Amino acid sequence: MGCTKTAVEAMWVPFLAGLMAAVLGAGCHEDPPLVGAQGRLRLSVETVAFPRTYVGVTRQETVRVFNAGRAPLTVTWTQVDAPFTIEGLPSQVGTNEVEVRVRFAPSAPGMYSATLTGTASGGGTVTLSLAGEGVAIPTCPTPVACHSSTFDLETERCVEKQLPDGTQCDPGNACLVETVCTAGRCKGRERVCDDGNACTTDVCNPLDGCQSVPAPPCPGDGVCQVGTCDPVTGCGLAKAPDGTFCGARRGCEVADICVDGSCTVQDLPDGFVCASATPCQGEGRCNGPVCERPAPTALASEWTFDADERAVELHDMMIWPDGTVTLSGFFGRPLHDAANDTPLEVSDPARRCMLWNARLLCMDSPRQGQVSLLEKTTGVARWTFTLAAARPDLEAKTNGTVFMARLAVMAPDRLAALFEAYPAAQDNSTLCRTYFLVVLDAKGGLVSAAHLTDPLLEQCNHPHPFGLASDVTGDLYVTFSPTVNTGAPLMPGSPTLVMAYSSDGVERWRRMMSIGGGELGLVRGLLLPELSSTALRTQDGTEVGTLPVLGRAVATRQVLVPSPAGTSVNPDAGPFDSRELRGYTVPDLSPAWTYRLQEGQSFVSKELRLAETLPGGSEGVEALVLGFMNSGTSPTLVGVRTKDGSEAFQCALSYTPRTMPQLFELGPESLVLMDGARTCGECDPPFAYSRARFQRFPLRGLRPAEAPWPGTFGGPGHGHHESPVRGSSAP
Repeated sequence: MGCTKTAVEAMWVPFLAGLMAAVLGAGCHEDPPLVGAQGRLRLSVETVAFPRTYVGVTRQETVRVFNAGRAPLTVTWTQVDAPFTIEGLPSQVGTNEVEVRVRFAPSAPGMYSATLTGTASGGGTVTLSLAGEGVAIPTCPTPVACHSSTFDLETERCVEKQLPDGTQCDPGNACLVETVCTAGRCKGRERVCDDGNACTTDVCNPLDGCQSVPAPPCPGDGVCQVGTCDPVTGCGLAKAPDGTFCGARRGCEVADICVDGSCTVQDLPDGFVCASATPCQGEGRCNGPVCERPAPTALASEWTFDADERAVELHDMMIWPDGTVTLSGFFGRPLHDAANDTPLEVSDPARRCMLWNARLLCMDSPRQGQVSLLEKTTGVARWTFTLAAARPDLEAKTNGTVFMARLAVMAPDRLAALFEAYPAAQDNSTLCRTYFLVVLDAKGGLVSAAHLTDPLLEQCNHPHPFGLASDVTGDLYVTFSPTVNTGAPLMPGSPTLVMAYSSDGVERWRRMMSIGGGELGLVRGLLLPELSSTALRTQDGTEVGTLPVLGRAVATRQVLVPSPAGTSVNPDAGPFDSRELRGYTVPDLSPAWTYRLQEGQSFVSKELRLAETLPGGSEGVEALVLGFMNSGTSPTLVGVRTKDGSEAFQCALSYTPRTMPQLFELGPESLVLMDGARTCGECDPPFAYSRARFQRFPLRGLRPAEAPWPGTFGGPGHGHHESPVRGSSAP
């Protein structure tokens, strides 16, 4: 509505205009026309900084474009390169705001930036700075068979899921076929191996498949019938050779002798073989009423390897089934076929090795935190497992330094690898430790992995696994104890934590014992801690029996033999006064027999081994326990029959000792002995940093026994595995 100005009002215009402007503003007047008005281009923000964004993920922010002036604007915009994109940029901006969507979608890790510039004709210029960081999606832990592990972007955590039943899977075992996932486990049908020969044992190696080996000897009747084998029909009986002893009477005048398949009483003729040969003494022959034998001769070394002379730290050995010798040490380079004129030195150092699936298994090889399975003839790795690569979630619990503590064979397709590390936020000088138990299949695939926790393990006194063993079902047993020194080889203190796990790495039970740490043995449901005077039941850890300190006991299925009381393998131990070796029945552990040395003789080494006589005659195979004694200055090998504790032989060894016999292993009709190690052998790793001497002696008529564990696992630090193979054939 308009206003009509009068003459009076015209006179007061200057005054009223100022007054009205001051009091009421521009009151009643006409808006001026938009002549010469301008637009001003503006953005709601000048910078968009995206948060850390996983590769493959898109993040979006909104920016408002508006006109701060009153005239419409025509705008041109610059291009923005990937991984940024902008959607909705207006070419015309009027009085309304325009929402623009800015997206960041990195395709690779890295820092990214870009600048968007908008120019309006007559309306100025605006810039928008864009920044963002692309990060890789974290690697999830390697899933076990029949599970998947994926990173959930919302929770930013790895999520493991069980694969549906029926999903095809790799069991890591060539002896299983038609394998599918069943309730989270890869299961299948056992491969049938049959070469059509009843006189061979058809076995399946998890890496190599079906193989045939000579079958165990067919049993005789124990009197005058010997076992025979026909490739088609299998085991049978045949007449024992005439002259085979068949009863208790073995004198040259009155003897129980087989004649035409029957046991008869005979007066033996001169020259009749009345006593079997031993490794160091020829057979006896009748001369009238007397069974005359040649004098025993000392066993002479047929091969020597002196690590001290060669300036190499080797102090452990493995004997292959064919008698091949492999030497290893604590971060030394394993020496394969050491008794050959041209032994093979493995290219990478390793901490401790053992035999598995006809190959050499080494820890911290080729670097710390790894375990490798090496081919026998080349030393090349068949596979290598690295904890940090497979389980970064476990490595994150450490300060980045991970190494191996122990290895144990659980079965042909199960391996226990115990990793040790310094905890996170600790430096490498700490005595705190953290441990991870990993179970692998024959191909190095992950079966399970667990972080071990217990109040004993949380104490910063370098808790360490001094014992590791597995039984016939593949269940695993490990003992942890504090250490009383700070550097290898580690000396165990007390108490000792005993932990039991299934073959899949699931804990079954645990208990604490007041003893110090040491090696473990197993036989028929009994766990044998080295420094304990009682066995533990593998089912639940309850104590069984009362014995002398077990030491490094050996056992058949029927008889357990502890180490001679008071013996050692340490270089500074002795003198000894240990004349007895005792046998106990299995599994009730009642006394069975006692073997006593003569006056002035003493057992000197706590290491024992089981041997078997070679098949022959109707009596079959005999099991012997072997140990070392001193007779004067000569180290003497003693063989005692496990069935009754009777002496089979005493054989002196012809060499000048540097220490007591500290370690020995058996091969086919051979014995390899180690002495001269100068560091602790009842520690872990045993004899670390030593330069020992190795010698091989002939041991005619004997072979390593296969019950309850192979000889190659019998030594300290090798990890015992109870073997069911031919376990009941030898009493």
